[in-house]
Amino acid sequence: MRFDVLTIFPELLQSFSECSLIGRAQRKELLTLCTTDLREFATDKHHTVDDEPYGGGGGMVMKAQPWIEAVRAVTELHPSPPHRILLTPQGQTLCEAKVRELANHERLLLLCGRYEAIDERVAELVVDEEISIGDYVLSGGELPAMVLIEAVSRQIPGVVGFNDSVVNDSFRKGLLDYPHYTRPEEVEGLVVPPVLRSGDHAKIDRWRQQQAESATREKRPDLWQRWQGRQR
Repeated sequence: MRFDVLTIFPELLQSFSECSLIGRAQRKELLTLCTTDLREFATDKHHTVDDEPYGGGGGMVMKAQPWIEAVRAVTELHPSPPHRILLTPQGQTLCEAKVRELANHERLLLLCGRYEAIDERVAELVVDEEISIGDYVLSGGELPAMVLIEAVSRQIPGVVGFNDSVVNDSFRKGLLDYPHYTRPEEVEGLVVPPVLRSGDHAKIDRWRQQQAESATREKRPDLWQRWQGRQR
């Protein structure tokens, strides 16, 4: 799978692309992550990509033309047509179902805005979908892009060493994850539940299911209600 990222701060993604699962996956040629500097497509000597908004108001607006030209140029870098995503608080909230849907694409092109906004004509002309990672505002789209890449890449076979880690992730089955423990058996008076040391895998599976349901009911009642509705 290929990820292309358009940004005015490509250096923000450098260490992310080289470290941990993403770096290892690239070395194994399971995915490719490429960044392109939007300023390369500015037409003036100062590489300006923003201007004052029509109608007044605070902040600067990113100009349409550099984005449009950049998206079209990056699209031509690889034969697979990209699914083009604008990271914005106005987009659909990223969730497990959306992550799995995005993982079906061979290529994603992520647009990371800055400043007050991006000229609306960019979304109208060269964007297929707008995605948000939550109901709050960040200074730019780079962190949301990294979140999306990390989440989607976990769906690619071989990226995560143990497939069970992905299958049992929180939200995968509509519930939060169950508690996890490792050695030693006791930490400051807190002991690993005996069932996990019993060797009885049927009991362990039942315990984990009960714990997942309990955690979801207590921590995320919205998810619990949704999950109960699907069980009827």
